[in-house]
Amino acid sequence: MSTQETRGTVKKLTGELKEAAGIVTGDKKLERKGATQRAEGAAQESVGKLKRKVGELVDAVATAIKE
Repeated sequence: MSTQETRGTVKKLTGELKEAAGIVTGDKKLERKGATQRAEGAAQESVGKLKRKVGELVDAVATAIKE
């Protein structure tokens, strides 16, 4: 797991917690902030996964060329 994936996962989970806290307490502002943070974290996590997969593909191609 890449650093960007990890940071995205943490941001997503933090957003989920804030969103849930906002729902429980009735704080709409906290709920919206959590939902936004959750979405940003999910996007960051996805970009990190994509970058990792591209890196793995490049490594596989490089290995195949060497053989």
